[in-house]
Amino acid sequence: MKPVAITLLGLTLFLLLTSWGFYAHKQINENAAYTLPASLAKFYKKHLKTITEKAVDADKRCYVDTLEGPRHYIDLDRYEEDMDSIPIHWSKAVAKFSERKLLANGVVPWQIWRTYQNLVKALKERDHNRVIRFSADLGHYVADAHVPLHTTSNYNGQFSDQIGIHAFWETRLPEMFSHEYDYFVGAAAYIDDPVQLGWQIVKESNALVDSVLHIEKELSKTTKKADQKSYITRNNQLTLNYSDTYATSYHRALNGMVERRFRSSIYYVGSLWYSAWIDAGQPNLVLKTDSTEIAEDKIEYSDKKILGREEWH
Repeated sequence: MKPVAITLLGLTLFLLLTSWGFYAHKQINENAAYTLPASLAKFYKKHLKTITEKAVDADKRCYVDTLEGPRHYIDLDRYEEDMDSIPIHWSKAVAKFSERKLLANGVVPWQIWRTYQNLVKALKERDHNRVIRFSADLGHYVADAHVPLHTTSNYNGQFSDQIGIHAFWETRLPEMFSHEYDYFVGAAAYIDDPVQLGWQIVKESNALVDSVLHIEKELSKTTKKADQKSYITRNNQLTLNYSDTYATSYHRALNGMVERRFRSSIYYVGSLWYSAWIDAGQPNLVLKTDSTEIAEDKIEYSDKKILGREEWH
């Protein structure tokens, strides 16, 4: 294989195996902690480094767990009926469509609810390790639900001759422009119906799919092919990627869309953490005198393939 081909293969694998981009997921979890009231923020800020680092554990599990992949997306267009006809409660959805079909199409809104329930239980038991684990995971799934291309079967532009647009929108743009974003989203608020919220998020994301694809398609028609891609240094490697100029034009044409989804992710992650704490009875997490370090899950993944649908990221 020629060196350039190897580089392109490496780039493709890297982009497909990152969701919102590792950098963006960490930023979302980190900033969500600053939306919390002081009584809860003390715990989250104490463990902020761990919660931030573990923001990407859900992606890493895709290399070792065949059940993990579908938890990050939902292909709403795979359902023949209007999306509003999909039961939002898991048991009713299974009764209508079967568990096999639901898993085949992705289950991110239901996974948000499951993880929320796990977090409430961990908070009630004041199990610090599990509180951190489920907080990090909940942040990941909520952030993924905010990505428009996580709600369509055309997740990587493979049906519209736009291969690579997934990582372009959710990785390249945030990494280039998130330093310009306004991270102040206000205080977390209590969410009285987390199930409904999960569906609200994916429906809002799905409403943006056409714009994500159409805007890039129109931009590509007015930009020379040679100007759309360029070699950039990433992780000390020279790789072919969307050019800075093209990325800037696309980001500007999206008119703040990426920043709005980014900010919404931060706000709702913080709000769900806060709501879980309320639903758990507002436990005082600092009362537990446990000097042991929070356990770290070591997930080796760099030399493995994602199990299941590789291109869902």
